[in-house]
Amino acid sequence: MIAVIGSNNMDLISYVRRMPEPGETLAMKDFSIAYGGKGANQAVAAARMGADVLMLTAVGSDVFGRDIEAHLSAEGICGKYIKRADAPNGTASIWVDDTAQNRILIHKGANAMLDVQDIERAAEDLRKCSMIILQLEVNYDIVYHAISFGREHGVPVLLNPAPASTEVDKERVCSCAFFMPNETELEILTNHVVDTMDAIKEAGKILLAQGMKNIIVTLGSKGALWLYEGGVELIPAFAVEAVDTTGAGDSFIGCFAAVYEREKDIRIALRSANAFAALGVQKKGAQSSYPTRRDVEQFIIGDCECTS
Repeated sequence: MIAVIGSNNMDLISYVRRMPEPGETLAMKDFSIAYGGKGANQAVAAARMGADVLMLTAVGSDVFGRDIEAHLSAEGICGKYIKRADAPNGTASIWVDDTAQNRILIHKGANAMLDVQDIERAAEDLRKCSMIILQLEVNYDIVYHAISFGREHGVPVLLNPAPASTEVDKERVCSCAFFMPNETELEILTNHVVDTMDAIKEAGKILLAQGMKNIIVTLGSKGALWLYEGGVELIPAFAVEAVDTTGAGDSFIGCFAAVYEREKDIRIALRSANAFAALGVQKKGAQSSYPTRRDVEQFIIGDCECTS
């Protein structure tokens, strides 16, 4: 079983032709409300790929919170340790333009009320998990405690350092088995410009030198760059026309974790994660765009046939 400790949000998505300038008002092309949050996105992606998933998160006392709890259950995610907080549910206001790029504002809401005691409450089940997935949309003390818990009990930890911040204590996160930033997050964490592939590699090596193990940088349409002691590998993306990139990085992470748990092979997991993300960006929304394991496997087979 994979444990995801982190956020859930209700996404309020505005589709626009272009991003507004300061002080400018634009009419939207479309609007939707969807399930999101980096933690929930990653949990749903892993579950769609066939993994048994346990999620620790906090939902609000409002209609959004009740709806999200029911949704996670419908996705087959174990909600035994979902916390019901006396607060509004977390929300994300998302703008998506005609180039499929997005800008996101997050209100933590109930997510801010998840605490270290919630991890201790789930300790017996967490010790049995094959991996713990973390992000930074909850309080940092939870993230650090979960990393320490994983190290103490021999459970590998995957950290997605997003949203990125220079306040992250790298000494406390370097024991993670996998560290998965995107390009922007990598630049913030290393204070190193990442405008070329060589520059991305150099920034990744900075993290390796600080004690991190497997660094996987998600590069969107370019794929994923895997850096480890003694090597660097680019796993190319699948060529597709993106409609909406919201939640693509999260889908990559959830799929990677599920396939790695099953195959114990990083390269296979990365290729599957690229396929999962490629299928998702061709539809609108985050979780609503995510494919199934069967979709991903057929997509990869089709690509192999086309390139053979």
